[in-house]
Amino acid sequence: MTSPQNVACTDSKCAVHGHLKVRGNVFVGRIVSAKAARTAVIERTQTIYIPKYERYKKVRVRQAVHNPECMNAKENDIVRVGETRKISKTKAFAVLEVLGSAKEIEREDEVRHRRERAKESMRQSQKDAEMQKAGDHT
Repeated sequence: MTSPQNVACTDSKCAVHGHLKVRGNVFVGRIVSAKAARTAVIERTQTIYIPKYERYKKVRVRQAVHNPECMNAKENDIVRVGETRKISKTKAFAVLEVLGSAKEIEREDEVRHRRERAKESMRQSQKDAEMQKAGDHT
């Protein structure tokens, strides 16, 4: 995780060190492109309800966000962004913090999922053993 307090920031449009106020929505997304200066494109999935079919669909939303130099977010980083006033024609969000890279978070999720599966299999084997004991006593 990036702690922006340790880095000297001279960007007046930085949401942490500058004069930019965060108001409105706060999202978490993955940076798809960080090629432009102080700009990044994030992507997040959004579920939308379709009333006609009474179903949901996933939509991929891309937004241009302000990427201050103190954050230094790179491609495939998971970031938290907050809504601000219009910074430019396409930017109305700014990076608030870098939560980590997508690979690190995927690994953490995978480890957590493996632990949950192991616990579930342990519970199931205990239930099976109890059922077998109960069946032997009758």
